[in-house]
Amino acid sequence: MFTIGDFARYGRVSARMLRHYDAIGLLHPDSTDPATGYRHYGAGQLARLNRIIALKGLGFTLQQVRAVLDEEVGSEELRGMLRLRRSELEAAMAAAAARLAQVEARLRTIESEGHMSVDEVVVKDVPAVRVAELTGVAAGYEPAEITPVIRPLYERLFALLGEAGVSPTGPGIARYEDAPEGGGAVVVHAGVTVSAPVGPLGDTRVTVIELPPFEAATIVHRGAMDGILPTSQTLARWIDTSGYRSAGYAREINLECPADEEKWVTELQEPITRN
Repeated sequence: MFTIGDFARYGRVSARMLRHYDAIGLLHPDSTDPATGYRHYGAGQLARLNRIIALKGLGFTLQQVRAVLDEEVGSEELRGMLRLRRSELEAAMAAAAARLAQVEARLRTIESEGHMSVDEVVVKDVPAVRVAELTGVAAGYEPAEITPVIRPLYERLFALLGEAGVSPTGPGIARYEDAPEGGGAVVVHAGVTVSAPVGPLGDTRVTVIELPPFEAATIVHRGAMDGILPTSQTLARWIDTSGYRSAGYAREINLECPADEEKWVTELQEPITRN
């Protein structure tokens, strides 16, 4: 038998918590000295204590914990509940990290306002280009919504091109447009320059198309795409103050894509026309 202090130490909980569990009928001591009131616990009670702590970690209230334990949930079922809760917590952490990254991107944009030189914007004629592409739909234009869509598209695209024996002849070209159904959804086109004939590429989902030439305002972004906002807004400000207006959706030309995303080099090309 263990004193409450020893049992608390073995269970990695506080004696105060054990007294509370006793008071609410969740974990009674094996025996209580009627003269002194000292509580004593048996080693077998560690199993119930472990389940209490685990279920609390799953987000159950103490009343719910008691209900679950009274139904004598088995160790396998409990492990399943723990795995499910772990997955939920991991998803919540990932979502929180994504939100933090979005906030940081906005803060960098705010900090860079007025500091990025519009002298970096170049107007040029973009020639027609042939690309093989796959398309998907993102919920919106935020990087946190675009990235989970476009990365798998590119992975699949290059795999299908390899299977078809088609090699890229130039850089990747990503482009976006509002989805026909509206609601803020975005059609994502993940493409790469090729010399294959226009049309479906064999029995794959890849389509080869010819993108038309256009006059573009361009700017080069250096770094990961999650941090592209300051660069794209610099381009927007230049277009707005230089006697032009946007004439379509911008393209992203992947000039350099090493393993370290902070070393990526991407050119933004936005179609323009004179006001």
